[in-house]
Amino acid sequence: MNAFAQSGNGDLPPLKRPRRRRYSGTHPKSFQQKYKEHNIAAYPDIKAHLLAKGKTPAGTHIPVLTEEVLSCLMPKPGETIVDCTVGYGGHASEFIRHIKPTGKLIALDVDSAELERTRHRLSKENVPVSFYRSNFAGIAKVLKKENLAGCDVIFADLGVSSMQIDNPDRGMSYNHKGPLDMRMDERLKQTGADLLNTLSEEKLSKALLELADEPDHQKIARLIVTRRAIEPITQTEQLVEVIFDARGIIKKTWRKLRRTSKSGSLHPAARTFQALRILVNDELGCLKELLRIAPYCLRPAGRIGIISFHSGEDRLVKKAFREGVRNGIYQSAAEDPIVPQFKEITSNPRSASAKFRYAVSKRSVDPGMPLSGTQSA
Repeated sequence: MNAFAQSGNGDLPPLKRPRRRRYSGTHPKSFQQKYKEHNIAAYPDIKAHLLAKGKTPAGTHIPVLTEEVLSCLMPKPGETIVDCTVGYGGHASEFIRHIKPTGKLIALDVDSAELERTRHRLSKENVPVSFYRSNFAGIAKVLKKENLAGCDVIFADLGVSSMQIDNPDRGMSYNHKGPLDMRMDERLKQTGADLLNTLSEEKLSKALLELADEPDHQKIARLIVTRRAIEPITQTEQLVEVIFDARGIIKKTWRKLRRTSKSGSLHPAARTFQALRILVNDELGCLKELLRIAPYCLRPAGRIGIISFHSGEDRLVKKAFREGVRNGIYQSAAEDPIVPQFKEITSNPRSASAKFRYAVSKRSVDPGMPLSGTQSA
């Protein structure tokens, strides 16, 4: 029964639309309050407005280096592609457009919530898509489940998605108040807070240096240990405060520095948050395993492409591809990384540190190599 019919019935009051939750001020500020950005399909003008300002709508993600990825990996009709980090499905949508109607996409991600949303978004595509809640280090097992000896393209975008960064409940951003969780996969046992409050000063300092090139790693590690002895560090704002104090700078001074700098100024907490996130999710360990097993998961002349966002990741990819060419596993690999152009960085500032490398397989899958990730490459 519709609202009009009910209003004509003396026994029933007219239906009322539920009112959205109100917020102070003229514009929503928190992640949860941005209801229009969470429903872009209903408010398309909002997306254009935010992109023009160089911002990403809450609950969405802008894929980086899309044209370059397609140009180098050359997806073709009928091919099988494994998107190891499907996320919001930005790159995946483009892959599907090129492999339809007879191709197949295999989508991996550890974030269950985003995987389900992307499953719904891509279900309308006229191409078979398989979804697996799996880390990309498990690509061989996924191919085995699909009864495939290999695939034509392997792709991974190692960056954290905007949906994860902007959601304060994930605790990955120094810009939002929230719990220091930092897990991409909630099945992981240890959170960022767990590690921050248990690792020794030496291990904290080493992680900050090796995973984020943090110049003040010793000062920050020392002050973290001092502060946590007084009160556990469990919230993002607590960690940000510690970092500012360790660097001997106040927020007001840094904001002024950022406004006056022509190229902008990296947030004092950026490197620490990056290192802690990498540590929580064992990102480098998973990348090493993907690079080790990937050649055995590619068909002859198959292509692999990886977008990294910091020097540690890029070094691993560069080394693996170069050694692969030298050892005859890959027939070719990009000599230099491909980076975003000025236009892309302007429209999507989060793309600025992206580096894309790719390689082309020379060999077929070794018949004696079971797709379980047990034999060294």
